[in-house]
Amino acid sequence: MATTAPEVSADPSRSFIAVNLAICALLWGSSYLFIKLMSGQVPALAIAAGRGLLGAAALSLWSLWRRQNPLPRRAEIVPWLVLGTTNGWLPNVLVAYALTQLPSGPGAMIQAASPLVTALGAHFFFAEERLTRRRVGGILLGMAGVAMLIGPRLFEGGGTALSVLAMVGAALSYTAANLYVRSVPAATGEPARLALGQQMFSGTIATTLALTFLGPTAFLPVLNHLPTMLALGVLATAIPVTVFMRLIRAAGPTRAAMTGYLVPTVAVILGVIVLHEALELRQILGGCIILAGVFLVTTTPRKVGAS
Repeated sequence: MATTAPEVSADPSRSFIAVNLAICALLWGSSYLFIKLMSGQVPALAIAAGRGLLGAAALSLWSLWRRQNPLPRRAEIVPWLVLGTTNGWLPNVLVAYALTQLPSGPGAMIQAASPLVTALGAHFFFAEERLTRRRVGGILLGMAGVAMLIGPRLFEGGGTALSVLAMVGAALSYTAANLYVRSVPAATGEPARLALGQQMFSGTIATTLALTFLGPTAFLPVLNHLPTMLALGVLATAIPVTVFMRLIRAAGPTRAAMTGYLVPTVAVILGVIVLHEALELRQILGGCIILAGVFLVTTTPRKVGAS
């Protein structure tokens, strides 16, 4: 039975949602650029570990600046561990494995299903997140835009059943994280603390996995890409995760999950501007369709007070 999520009050303004979505999309979208600039020289597990540890370090310093203890309180351990797994090291490892066999187009399309799955889950778990025709239309429109944005790569062959299942697992993991954040009690759900805990556990577990399976030498290539790794860990991880946590708490998981459609749009634009990649008409049209879908979903008011 659906319940009203904690801290649901007045519906946040459209400008609040738009600004926070834009920040998340711009910064998370830049992560693709930073990873690409490493030219494949740094192993995926080492990148996941670096992102987590640097993100945790940045957020720990911010906590200290705010005169807060960065170490988890007893009540925070479970939420931090759950988010560090479902929104951190687990999907990172699954995506890294899947993309060793699966082309990026189909992989990105599978992962782009996460906003739809999140909306369906929120519909059943939270009374104020009931799906309407407008929301369903916006979500489906966004998926169509992502398909157009990816273009011919969507139909590339290759990959195994396990690689497809890994991408599906990553999408479901992100969905679980989005829904879980909204259900965390207010006493342990302060967005900056949730972001800190997620990165702390994600980085620690990813580092353990990297050392276990790849050894210490896996981190040596990072030395040649320190500025890029710092940008990835702080700008493209710590900041957007914090903003995203705040967005879920205020606007609900359905609208916050629309970042999953905006991020590839930003990644394409940055590839054109920084890496001088060609921009095709279908990519422009795909980006416009995505924005239209996001507009439909994010401007639909929640049914606050529903039971």
